[in-house]
Amino acid sequence: MWPEPFQTNELLQQVTTGRAEAVNQLLDRHRAGLRRMIELRMDRRMARRVDASDVVQDVFLEAHARLAQYLSQPDIPFHLWLRQLAQDRIIDLHRRHHAQRRDVDREQSMTAPRFGDQSSLDLAAQIQDDDLTPAAATIRREMEGRFLQALDQLDEDDREIIHLRHTQQLGNQEAADFLGLTPAAAGMRHTRALRKLKEVLRDHSSG
Repeated sequence: MWPEPFQTNELLQQVTTGRAEAVNQLLDRHRAGLRRMIELRMDRRMARRVDASDVVQDVFLEAHARLAQYLSQPDIPFHLWLRQLAQDRIIDLHRRHHAQRRDVDREQSMTAPRFGDQSSLDLAAQIQDDDLTPAAATIRREMEGRFLQALDQLDEDDREIIHLRHTQQLGNQEAADFLGLTPAAAGMRHTRALRKLKEVLRDHSSG
């Protein structure tokens, strides 16, 4: 998660007084939280081509270059500023990825894989349980494939809250802090996302 605000504020003060090493300390403290945010927001198909660590590094380079500008007018908390830089970078990567994807699709047949998103199957196949029998493991992989395909059909906000609450196993308060929401708003988003996910899964089952 993000560092404590008072630690960040201390380092920001040190940066303003000219302590050069404080910049690296400031960014390093936010590395884990920023990487997790990027991993959650990146489309899995794109994530197979772009490493989240590389995106973090790109964001840090931009943050380093624009830090003086931020310090002159720090209208929002530092971690939210970093999130904005990361989000802009992710949007740019998504645009480029989907443009390339459209070019590839023009040259390939439109045959759909069994469960839709092949990357979901690849991800599910990596999740193994030594205690499962081969037959049970196969069923579990198929169920995970269906679940991940359904998850991909949700919008970004809904996917993110489900990942935070169920993949990262964060509580509602922690998820709210991560997203910059009130606990009530995070709870409503979680409930809405689960409702949509159930509807998609139900449609798949009846289809």
